[in-house]
Amino acid sequence: MSEYLIDGGVPLNGTIKASGNKNAALPCIAAALLTDEPVILRNIPNIEDVQVMLEVYTALGGEVEALEPNAFRLILRNIKSPEIPREQAKKIRASILFAGPLLARTGKAVLPPPGGDVIGRRRLDTHFLALTELGAKVKTNDAFIFTTKTLKGADIFLDEASVTGTENAVMAAVLAKGKTILTNAASEPHVQDLCRMLVSMGAQIEGIGSNILTITGVKKLSGCDFEIGADFMEVGSFIGMAAATGGDLHIEGARPQDMRPTKIAFGKLGISWAHEGTIIHVPKNQPLEVNCDLGGMIPKIDDAPWPGFPPDLISIVIVVATQIKGTVLIHEKMYESRMFFVDKLIGMGARIVLCDPHRAVVTGPAKLHGSELISPDVRAGMAMIIAAMCAEGKSVIRNVYQVERGYERLVDRLATLGARIIRRD
Repeated sequence: MSEYLIDGGVPLNGTIKASGNKNAALPCIAAALLTDEPVILRNIPNIEDVQVMLEVYTALGGEVEALEPNAFRLILRNIKSPEIPREQAKKIRASILFAGPLLARTGKAVLPPPGGDVIGRRRLDTHFLALTELGAKVKTNDAFIFTTKTLKGADIFLDEASVTGTENAVMAAVLAKGKTILTNAASEPHVQDLCRMLVSMGAQIEGIGSNILTITGVKKLSGCDFEIGADFMEVGSFIGMAAATGGDLHIEGARPQDMRPTKIAFGKLGISWAHEGTIIHVPKNQPLEVNCDLGGMIPKIDDAPWPGFPPDLISIVIVVATQIKGTVLIHEKMYESRMFFVDKLIGMGARIVLCDPHRAVVTGPAKLHGSELISPDVRAGMAMIIAAMCAEGKSVIRNVYQVERGYERLVDRLATLGARIIRRD
């Protein structure tokens, strides 16, 4: 099992380029199933989750050609089987994103239970609700079996603003007969990227970026040449890492407009940044002090569906808060197991009170010391890396496969910023 060796206490300085958004790349790969014409996807991060999605695509009969770093040409003329391979499905939750495209193109999808991060209960009900409203029937045994004779547009109110549930519904609806109105739809930047890709293929989608999408089905989609946007989760991670280590960092290829919710939350910790075009600059010598609410009250940072503070950055903001002067309440509303890594931070010297599975009170600054850690999921793994970067002494982080599912060439990129980090197999 691979691990990272980190010698902390060094500010990170320099320039780093943002990777493409993993959470946009995965549904866009699935969407390539909706046409028998070539699809070119650019700015695709070279990470494990992407490789697994491409493996599923090829297992279904697709051809994948690497054009250049981070760019692929995909084509699937004839689907060999509507069944997702079980080995790949258990590796990645996003495997469920093939359900909508397979239904739209073949009338059937067989999906073993999807895997992914263990951060609490992650419902699939929204997928079933949306696809059955569009005309699919669902059976379950050791797999989920979706079938339909014809997908028909419908007026659908989602029971929650599920990102992948919205994406599956949109991909099924673009080839359904008639009009679909999708209310309480997720509107995250990666959902918007998927919708823009589909529009470039000939889909008719109105309301992109809002919580109400109107989709008018078309008979056929064409190929496209589409570039994925920057990963705002990665950008937020690098901003937090730079601030917590006292560094000076330029992040190229970012989408500053996607960082506005993050800027409000980080601002409560005294962290700010400037941007020019697609470059974000995190300066050194920031105050790094909690900005209290009116009346001197302890501020709260909580997550919410877009345009709220992203839940994937809760782990990052917890560890950053350990290096900030003052006290802050952090409230994770969406996943009941995401905060369970904080005991490892406490073991490193962090002053954190875990009130319940959803709330933690963090008081800083805390002097962290090196430790041996195990990454439980993508974002908690990155939070542990940031903690190790801030700590005095050496740390070992194991199970880094989890981190590398979401962050591209992390060791090499951090090393160029001065990080003392090596990967050992």
